[in-house]
Amino acid sequence: MESEFISTMVLTFKLASVTTLILLVIAIPLASCLVFSRMRFKSIVETIVSMPLVLPPSVLGFYLLLAFTPSSFIGKFLTEHGIRLAFSFDGLVVGSVLFSLPFMVHPIQSALSQVPPSIFEAAYTLGKSKLQTMVRVILPSIRHGLISGIVLAFAHTVGEFGVILMIGGNIPGETRVASIAIYDEVESLNYALAHQYALTLFAVTFAILLLVYTLNKKSLGGIR
Repeated sequence: MESEFISTMVLTFKLASVTTLILLVIAIPLASCLVFSRMRFKSIVETIVSMPLVLPPSVLGFYLLLAFTPSSFIGKFLTEHGIRLAFSFDGLVVGSVLFSLPFMVHPIQSALSQVPPSIFEAAYTLGKSKLQTMVRVILPSIRHGLISGIVLAFAHTVGEFGVILMIGGNIPGETRVASIAIYDEVESLNYALAHQYALTLFAVTFAILLLVYTLNKKSLGGIR
């Protein structure tokens, strides 16, 4: 039983870590586009990014499950190329990335919107390219937004239930994460083990959030 608990917790934090890393790569250019771009359909993109905030997780999970099944066009294409997303860890990553996207994008978008245009002008005057300006100047100046996005996306993925259940089910060692395990143990009236999972998630998420608020407070204090 102890080994099952450890395996489930390792899988939970592995999913959160992989999802957060992918989201960080996606969210920085996406947030930059939403802040600085004048593209015609920006409001539509912003709506799509924000939909997981109000959309029931089971809805997203249901449509992703339909898309991943071999009977669908997408699922058939993936199956022909040896990719299985339904009831697999890879499928959990895809679902988690989509559902946690606004939790990474919004803090970065908010931080970027507060960057003065003069910073860009000064960097370009010094001969820096757009990429150099973003990497060496802008990203360090919005580190509080980056930290917030990373922590919120990680914590949200750790606690996700609906999307995970719909896409992955409850396969030990592959898709059985802590949130699913809590539900399963409660259904089995095994409250002691459910409490062990729940308390671990509570302690970890509390520690992570406390760390990010402390770091952001110090960061903002340093700016002042």
